[in-house]
Amino acid sequence: MQFKTTAILTTLALSATLAGAQQQQGISKDEILIGTIQDLSGPLAGYGKQARNGMLLRIDEINEQGGINGRKIKLLVEDHGYDPKKAVLAAQKLVSKDKIFMMVGHIGTAQNNAAMPIQFEKDVINFFPLTAAREMYEPFHRLKFSVVSTYYEQLKGALPKLVKQKDIKKVCAIYQDDEFGLEVLRGAEDGLKLENMTLTEKTSFKRGATDFSSQVAKMKASGCELVVLGTIIRETVGTIGEARKTGFNPMFMGSSAAYSELIHKLGGKAVEGMYATMTTQIPYADSPSQPVRFWTNKYITKFNEDPSSMSVFGYTTIDTFAKAVQASGPRPTTSKFIRAMETMQSAPDMFGSPPQKFTPTKRLGSDASRLSQIQDGKWKVVIDYAKN
Repeated sequence: MQFKTTAILTTLALSATLAGAQQQQGISKDEILIGTIQDLSGPLAGYGKQARNGMLLRIDEINEQGGINGRKIKLLVEDHGYDPKKAVLAAQKLVSKDKIFMMVGHIGTAQNNAAMPIQFEKDVINFFPLTAAREMYEPFHRLKFSVVSTYYEQLKGALPKLVKQKDIKKVCAIYQDDEFGLEVLRGAEDGLKLENMTLTEKTSFKRGATDFSSQVAKMKASGCELVVLGTIIRETVGTIGEARKTGFNPMFMGSSAAYSELIHKLGGKAVEGMYATMTTQIPYADSPSQPVRFWTNKYITKFNEDPSSMSVFGYTTIDTFAKAVQASGPRPTTSKFIRAMETMQSAPDMFGSPPQKFTPTKRLGSDASRLSQIQDGKWKVVIDYAKN
C-alpha cells in the first residue's frame, strides 16, 4: 500500500512539473505580462511617452473592469533612446529575464529589426510595432503583426495625387540616411513614376543631425516646388525653419512619422501649409466628435497633457491586443493568440483608423492612408482614404 501511495504521489508530482513546464510565458493565474520598448530619452521621446501613456490608459480601463478572464494586464516599459544597440539589451531583459508574453508597440524601424530575432527565438510576438517599415510584416513570420500603412505605400499613393492636384513640376527629397528615410524616398520615387516623373534633386542627412543648411541650399538651388521629407519631429521643424529663414518657400510633404501636433507646436507659423500622410487623426479637445472629445478630456485629466496620434496608437494597440487575448479563451497561449488574430476583423474606430484584417498569410492589417495639412495651427484631412 505504501509503495502504491508513493507511486501515485510521484505521478502527481511529475504531472505538476510537466504542467508547469508547459505554462505559457508571461501568463499566470491572475496576470498577463507584456512589454514595450520606447524612446523616452532620445530624439523620439515625445512619441515614445505619448504611446506609453495611451497604452497605460487602456490598460487601466481594462483592469478596472476586472481584466481579461480574471487576469490583469501588467506593462513593463524599457527605454532605448532610439539606439538599436540599447533596443537589443532591452529586448533581452524583457524576453529572457522578465519573461513577457508579448512585445507591443515597440518604436523605431532599426530598433525593431535589431530586437525581433531575440523575441522570435523565445516565441514572443512582435505586436503592432510603432513604425511603418515593410520589415514589420515582410518577409512573412508567424510572430509578426503590423498595423501601420508603410511609409513606402503612403508616399507612393499620396504624392502623385498631390502633384497632380497642385500641378507640381519639380519634386525633391530630403531624407534621413537610414531604413526609415530610404522607405520614404523609395515611395516618393515610385509614386512619381506613376506620373512619368522623377525627383529633380535628393539629399540625405545622418540620424541625429541638427543642421540642415546644406540640404536646404541644395533644394533651393534646384528650384524645388515640393520637397518630400523623410524626417520625424525635430528634423522636420529644423528643415522647414531653415528654408523659411532663407526665403525658400516650397510645399513640404512628410510621412506619418511627421504627422504630430508637436510639428505645429514647435514650428509655429513656419510649418503652416505642410502636408503629411496619416491614418488616425490627432484627437483635438474641440473635435466635432463627442466620443473623441470625451476620450481626449479623460486623457488630459490623467496625464495633464494633450494626447496625440501616438497616444491613440498606444490606446488602440492595447485594445486590439485585449480583444485577441479574450478570443484566445481562458488559457491563452501564443498559438491561440495567433489564431484569434487571423480570424478577427476590426471595424473603423472613433479616431478614423481604417479597418484591420489579418489572415494566416497576411501580417499587415491595412495599407490605407490619407493626407492631412496644417491649417490654422491644426492638422486637417485634405485627401481621404481611396474609395474601393
